[in-house]
Amino acid sequence: MKKAFRIKKNEEFSMIFNKGNSVANRQFVLYVLHKEGQTHFRIGLSVSKRVGNAVMRNRIKRIIREWFHQYEDKLLQDKDYVVIARKPTAEMDFFEMEKSLVHVSKKAGVFLKDNR
Repeated sequence: MKKAFRIKKNEEFSMIFNKGNSVANRQFVLYVLHKEGQTHFRIGLSVSKRVGNAVMRNRIKRIIREWFHQYEDKLLQDKDYVVIARKPTAEMDFFEMEKSLVHVSKKAGVFLKDNR
């Protein structure tokens, strides 16, 4: 995932939180904001210190970025996504996180229609 496709600024996070739609399950909260004319989606990640130490938080962020990389061609491109990881993610492996992210993404309706 290129750094140009990441959301870093606090103002951008605030705009997505205020104007976007949110969907959640026990492990993740996904905020989605439609951006007209955007050719590639952008992602922002938030993992609280309550989830674990720095090593654990960075591991969770790497897994989430890898998931977005794997599902890049199946997701709607004109969106900004913010993923908030909740505490149960600390005990999950990659495949459990993948399943949970697919679940929350389907709830949000961000998959392309021809890829189910």
